[in-house]
Amino acid sequence: MIRILYVWELPVRLTHWINAVSVVVLAVTGLYIGHPFISAHSSSAYIMGWVRFMHFVFAYLFAFSVLARMIWFFLGNEWSSWRMFLPLVTRKGQKNGLEFFRYYSFTGSRIPYEIGHNALATLAYAGVFVLFVVQIISGFALYGQYAPGGLYDSLFGWVWLLIDNQSLRLVHHLVMWLLAGFVINHIYSAWLMDMKEMNGTMSSIFGGYKYIDRGEL
Repeated sequence: MIRILYVWELPVRLTHWINAVSVVVLAVTGLYIGHPFISAHSSSAYIMGWVRFMHFVFAYLFAFSVLARMIWFFLGNEWSSWRMFLPLVTRKGQKNGLEFFRYYSFTGSRIPYEIGHNALATLAYAGVFVLFVVQIISGFALYGQYAPGGLYDSLFGWVWLLIDNQSLRLVHHLVMWLLAGFVINHIYSAWLMDMKEMNGTMSSIFGGYKYIDRGEL
């Protein structure tokens, strides 16, 4: 008998898609800012200006979305709680993580059943949120250089005590590629689990519901 569970709450789904769209837009506009390839016939075209404007708009949207998701770590249900991101502190989590590692590395065929994220996925997501924070801090620190003594320079100026300008730009650029690699793996893994578990993994990020076999519980 199938049990329908409301797993992914609305704030989780909203921030997921806002983050996804923001990462794509920020990557595309960021690449153009670093390597512009469109020739403008006149200054009125304002091509770089519009690209930078889009980059800044989605940077704000991304920052607020990440902050909202972090707040939901403490307000959401058991599948969105911060506790989900520390799976290896329990024996069950360690066992689950090892079995999923064996499955992903083709050394094991058994898939441990999880209603929410599995242990390896939550570790990956924890790492991704760290990368999100690095991008937000490095991005606003670089932005603050355009107005010395301004708001962002005051909030993020401490970064320059730790790293120089070009090194921070390199970090900002490299993290973008790490996130791009994660997006590819994330889509593949979600599709794989949807096919293997047949519980609505892909559709759940749109509607929030998963279809759980009571026997699996």
